[in-house]
Amino acid sequence: MQRQKSIVQPPVYGDLITVLSIDGGGIRGLIPAIILEYLETELQKLDGENARIADYFDIISGTSTGGLITAMLASPNENNRPLFAARDIKEYYLQQCPKIFPQDCNVVTKLIRNLSGPLYNGKHLHDSIRDKLGDIRLGDTLTNVAIPTFDIRTLQPTIFSTYEMNEKPYLNALLSDICIATSAAPTYLPPHQFKTEHEGEEHEFNLVDGGVAANNPTLIAMGEIAKNLIRKNQDFPLPKSLEYRRYLIISIGTGECKVTGKYNANEASKWGFFGWWFNGSGSTPLLDIFTQASTDMVDIHLSVIFKALNVQANYLRIQEDGLERTMSTLDKATKENLAYLSKAGEELLEKQVSTVNLETGRFVPYKDETNKQALTEFARKLSHEKRLRDVRSPRVSKPADLHFLSEMKPMALEKLSIA
Repeated sequence: MQRQKSIVQPPVYGDLITVLSIDGGGIRGLIPAIILEYLETELQKLDGENARIADYFDIISGTSTGGLITAMLASPNENNRPLFAARDIKEYYLQQCPKIFPQDCNVVTKLIRNLSGPLYNGKHLHDSIRDKLGDIRLGDTLTNVAIPTFDIRTLQPTIFSTYEMNEKPYLNALLSDICIATSAAPTYLPPHQFKTEHEGEEHEFNLVDGGVAANNPTLIAMGEIAKNLIRKNQDFPLPKSLEYRRYLIISIGTGECKVTGKYNANEASKWGFFGWWFNGSGSTPLLDIFTQASTDMVDIHLSVIFKALNVQANYLRIQEDGLERTMSTLDKATKENLAYLSKAGEELLEKQVSTVNLETGRFVPYKDETNKQALTEFARKLSHEKRLRDVRSPRVSKPADLHFLSEMKPMALEKLSIA
């Protein structure tokens, strides 16, 4: 099958390849929701109130809660514009999380419940996602997306990528099914089974949370771009698409607890099966450990590469590593904790741009600017790249198709070089 054209003009008409990545983390998705709201506001200052994040990125990749945010950013409405503005995502989390993760039992009851099944039945999550996304499919997204899951039947990652659909048309599932699957965290929510059909042939999926495969999906997004280079996709010109200085990457975390250490060896030495799967604070140590390891390894890898190539300014990782231990679980949807996470997101904007320390794993400042200032600069680069592509692209042939040129400031137009 051939998916519809993205609203983003391809990289061949610009100077950059733009990537947005959003980690998994349950209700902590509130943190990237706040970061994205600020980024979209900055883009609107440059390009008008109708500007949306999906207009600027060649690919958006998200795992678990980040997969849900990805779908919300890239899903079309009846006018083929994004169904959600970034500011809508925060409200969705505040309204729906207490219903998805009802806080109606104590620690002992949770433990007993978890012995015979997942903590939550997922019904409200499934219903709310289906209500919001309706019959929208992967191939309908307004820009390219990549949402990882893990198939427990085949014991293989399954990445729902719009770039892959021509090769694997069975991936063109309902976005609602994909979001339910990538959010199905073991012990918290049930695995999700569904089927797709193409030319009379059925394909069955048995999926759990994408964090099992890649809790930080930045490398997933870059891998999908690399596949286009292997296939000699003319939208990605060689050799410049191989140069890291051409990449502009924003990777947003959902927060973690590293201030005093969430766990320690003395405590863990007393754990048996239940201790590793259920902690007195309500968390799941084994799940926390392997998802956090996946998250940090990706960031360390990319931080080292971009720094070694002297293009560190093209990679922006925004992550909070100082969440309180009792507030960092992915399902604590109390009014108090949602307010705490909202405040953490707002304060993260004011913190200095940081990078992971390879020895300690802690985030340390490396630039004398805040995340807010860095996002403002990235918004400027994204806006310029979009305008450049719109001017250069022969696919944009009518003034009505140039979404933002009519709102551009004269000085900005003068800076554009037309190939």
